[in-house]
Amino acid sequence: MTTYFTKDHEWIRIDGDLATVGITDYAQSQLGDVVYCELPEVGATLTKGGEAAVVESVKAASDVFSPVSGVVQEVNAALTDEPAKINEAPESDGWFFKIVLSDSGELAELFDEAAYKAFVEAL
Repeated sequence: MTTYFTKDHEWIRIDGDLATVGITDYAQSQLGDVVYCELPEVGATLTKGGEAAVVESVKAASDVFSPVSGVVQEVNAALTDEPAKINEAPESDGWFFKIVLSDSGELAELFDEAAYKAFVEAL
């Protein structure tokens, strides 16, 4: 599986034409303790860069953007009851949704892990 990152601090892990999306460890550390998460609807069509979810912490609310275009296949319903999973394991158990890619070419515009790390270090 290949993982890519956005400038808005989302990650996307590709497995065939299905991708899992969440926020990075950097993003969750900037938010602080997450207390609420609003996920997209299964079956919703998302566009690259469009709002996909909302995450609220004790410090702020933040939109989560879709790194690619596609249709939401599954959401991590556990986050509704346990939004703290986003802080505990943002790049594993704290995933937000799974999306079926409609244009894999959009992945070319995303960071690989080394480029994302350099991007964060420059902030």
